[in-house]
Formats: sequence, structure tokens, C-alpha cells
Amino acid sequence: MKKVLITSIIALLGVVNVGLTQDLVYRPVNPAFGGDPFNYQWLMSSAQAQNDFTEESSSLSAFNQNPLDDFESSLNRQILSQLSRELVNDIFGEEGLQDGTFEIGSFQIEILSGLDGVTVNIFDSANGGSTSIIVPYY
Repeated sequence: MKKVLITSIIALLGVVNVGLTQDLVYRPVNPAFGGDPFNYQWLMSSAQAQNDFTEESSSLSAFNQNPLDDFESSLNRQILSQLSRELVNDIFGEEGLQDGTFEIGSFQIEILSGLDGVTVNIFDSANGGSTSIIVPYY
């Protein structure tokens, strides 16, 4: 009788246990990862409420004035780029950059070849600023 009682209790617990269990299913919240698309507005407003940063005026906003101004600035950049290419070819010739110091206007350009590559030091005597560029060998 005890065996029957113990067996029936185990069977009853097994049935109750099966009835109380459920599958674990992951449901993403973010709609970008397959979540409910109605969550998008709530997530966006929550993120904007936490954002402490303010957008500064972008330097690109100057190019969004009107198409004629954009065309003029683009043309100016292309002309200056072409002039700088010709100037570099005139100064350095066909061989390219050579070691040495060159002065162009208020800029003093020093070119040095080293073990790590070509180092170009640019010093602006007008405002005292300097820049150093290292171009590694291939």
C-alpha cells in the first residue's frame, strides 16, 4: 500500500510540476532587434530625456546655404587643390620630397627621412603653431 501511495504522490507531483512549468522565451524590447515596433517611440523619448548633450553648430552647416554658394566653395577648393599640387611639383620636382628645409610664405617646412618613415615638420611663424606628420614606409 505504501508503494502505491508513494507512486501516486510522485505521479501527482510530476503532473502538477508539468502544469506549472513554462518555456523560457526571450522577447527583445528594442524594435531594431526584433522587438515590438510600438516600443520605438517610448525608447526614443526615454533616450532623448536622458541626453544631456546639446548639438553645436556644425561646420557643414555652412555648405547647406544654397546650391550656388555650395558650387562656389567647391570650385574654390578644387582650384586651390590644383594650385597646391602644381606648387609642390614646381618646388620638389619629379623626384618628390627631398630632405631639407623649405620656406613658403610664413611656413617653414622641414622634411626628414628616418627609420620609421618620412617626417614632415611644419612651423607657422605667423602664429607660432607647428605640426608634425610622420608618413611610414610601406
